[in-house]
Amino acid sequence: MFKGRHFDRSVIMLCVRWYLAYGLSLWNLEEMMAERGVTVDHATIHRWTVHYAPLLLEQFNRRKRAVSRRWHVDETYIKVRRRWMYLYRAIDSDGDTVEFWFCERRNLTAAKRFLRQALKRHGRPERIVIDGSQTNREAIQSCDTASRLQDRSRHKLKPIRIRQSAYLNNRIEQDHRAVKRRVRLMLGFKSMVSAQAILGGIEMVHMMRKGQAKYACRSELSLAEQFELLAA
Repeated sequence: MFKGRHFDRSVIMLCVRWYLAYGLSLWNLEEMMAERGVTVDHATIHRWTVHYAPLLLEQFNRRKRAVSRRWHVDETYIKVRRRWMYLYRAIDSDGDTVEFWFCERRNLTAAKRFLRQALKRHGRPERIVIDGSQTNREAIQSCDTASRLQDRSRHKLKPIRIRQSAYLNNRIEQDHRAVKRRVRLMLGFKSMVSAQAILGGIEMVHMMRKGQAKYACRSELSLAEQFELLAA
C-alpha cells in the first residue's frame, strides 16, 4: 500500500487520520508536521487522503460486523464546487452505520442504486424507517420486489415493512451531524472524486468510533490502533 512513497508510512497515516478524524485544515496539518521536523505540503496531504481513504475503507468493510435488520434511511446535503449534492445514508436500530453513497442528484434512480448496494452487502432488513419522502418509499418497494423475485431459496420472503415517520427518523438525522460537523470545517469540496474519497474516510472514522469493526468488539482500540490494523 505504501511502496514507493517518499515519506514513511507512519507520517502518511498520521496525516490522513488526523485530517479525517479531527477539525483540522490541511494548512494546520502542514504546520503541525513542520513543528515535528517533517516538511510536507498541504496539497500532498490532500492527495494522500484522497488516495488512501478508499483503500482503508475497503479494508474496514471486510472487517465490519453485521448490522441489525431494522434500518433508518435518509439523505443529507453536501456542497461540492458551490453545488449541493446528496449523501444517502442508512443506520440500524442500534445506531450503527449500514451503508452510505454520495451522488449528484436526489431522485428515484439514486435512491434505488443506494438501496441495491445496501441490500447486496447486508441482506434484507425486516423494516425500514423513512421520513415523508415518496421517492424513498418507491425505491424500497421496487428494490424489495426485485430482491424477492431473484431469491432462489424455498422460503417465501416477507415484504420489507416501511414506516414513514419524521419523528422516528430523528435517529438518523442526529447521526448525520457527526459527518456534517467534520465536512463543515473543510469549507466545501473542489471535486466529486475528492468528495467521495474523503466522505468515505469520514464515514469510516465514524464507524470506528461506534466500534463497528469486528476486532473492536473484543477490546477498546483507539483510532490510531484501528488505523494501524487496516494499514498492516
